[in-house]
Amino acid sequence: MVDVIVAGGGPVGTLLACELRLHGIDVVVLEQSPQPSPHSRAFRLQPRTMEMLDYRGLAERFRDGRLEWPKAHFAGLSPLLDLARLTSSHPYSLLIPQADTERLLQERAAELGAEVRRGHQVTGLVQDADGVTVSVSGPQGPYDLRARFLVGCDGGRSTVRRLSGIGFPGTAASVTALLGDVILDDPAQLPSGIPGTARTADGLLMCVALQDPVVRVLTTEFRPPQGGPDDPVTLDDLRESIGRVIGRQVDIREPRWLSRFSDATRLAERYRSGRVLLAGDAAHIHFPIGAQGLNLGLQEAMNLGWKLAAEVHGTAPEGLLDTYHAERHPVAQRVLKETQAQLALMNPDPRTDPLRELFGELLALPEANAHLSGLVAGTDVVYAPSADAHPWVGRSAPDLELKTDGGPVRVAELLRTGGGVLLDLTGSDAFDATARQWSGRVALVRAHTPGAPAAQALLIRPDGHVAWAGEADAAAAGLHDALRIWFGLGRS
Repeated sequence: MVDVIVAGGGPVGTLLACELRLHGIDVVVLEQSPQPSPHSRAFRLQPRTMEMLDYRGLAERFRDGRLEWPKAHFAGLSPLLDLARLTSSHPYSLLIPQADTERLLQERAAELGAEVRRGHQVTGLVQDADGVTVSVSGPQGPYDLRARFLVGCDGGRSTVRRLSGIGFPGTAASVTALLGDVILDDPAQLPSGIPGTARTADGLLMCVALQDPVVRVLTTEFRPPQGGPDDPVTLDDLRESIGRVIGRQVDIREPRWLSRFSDATRLAERYRSGRVLLAGDAAHIHFPIGAQGLNLGLQEAMNLGWKLAAEVHGTAPEGLLDTYHAERHPVAQRVLKETQAQLALMNPDPRTDPLRELFGELLALPEANAHLSGLVAGTDVVYAPSADAHPWVGRSAPDLELKTDGGPVRVAELLRTGGGVLLDLTGSDAFDATARQWSGRVALVRAHTPGAPAAQALLIRPDGHVAWAGEADAAAAGLHDALRIWFGLGRS
């Protein structure tokens, strides 16, 4: 018996393993691929993801030598989204290949002692009141592995989701898209250069420079896919698709990677079925725009990790694990709606042109630009608070610059251990007695911050969201309630 099995060793499954190991959970990651993939479908980490990596002291590893772009696009429209206006400690898109993201997370998982078994695939599961028995096909043959919980992070065609009986409703593919990492002999053959996007009456063409001399060419044709999702893509397929979109042939050769995708959009009916949970593409698929799926999955891992760890340790209050679905399912619904809206705006039908022009005017308005920036960046997520809660409750905690007896520190740095934080800004011992009841699960930090903060104290969850904010005289009521809801009963 192990504590948790994670099916899928991509970025989402690996980050979840890191979070679980941070809390001392015995975790085994089963990844069917014998070796990490050198290919990258996504190339961007959003501001909210960077904030969460900062909570664990990983942001600098990811930033090292990489471009921080303070912009993002929405449906390829102009003007661009201005991420620099966000109230975030990381107001930029970090341009990083998904393969590098996966590698850095694997290094961290190894540091924390997570066991990763490559070439091992889930083939069956049976769950009961005490755990889950997982049938596995490995290099040495089949075997069974039992765990208290199983988390499926095994992609859009998740075996775990299917075997657990979780429905996956949504819409079927209506466009076909091809991707190729190739050598392009003459960039002048493209209508918009490299990087660039061309929207014609017959579809979309995007081209992005990778490691010289390789470029990534993507085509999107607004017609149903002609083949199955597993049909191989040939260089001729990509060449012909480029020709249909821009009306002329382009000389491409020596493909490093060829793939296909679509706008099939689906969301799991629930994120939990007993002792089986889902995260990442196993829980949702959509048309890939701006690495939304990758970031959504990483943020799910941060939400789930500490809750699942508390459940395993027996310290979780009743219903804590169910808040994973309650909080993250609506966020995924919104991301799917956003990607569908962007794709609709990218439709080459001339009847879409007036809508694009109008949307461009809206993007030029600071308030509209900020609204869509927060949506794309993931910084606008608010977990539903009570009607009388402080405005900060449910939001990500502001990364305040603090002065403590131990020296200056940021709020993000207080979350390195993966535990909760009770931040006392009163300059008194008003919260000492309360903090003692939850010591070991919540750390009390006394600090001062420049200016006049909007609250005298904050209770911050391990994922950086504010569970309670208020004044010293509220400690006996609202704070105690929040501590019990998120961290269980305190010691008397």
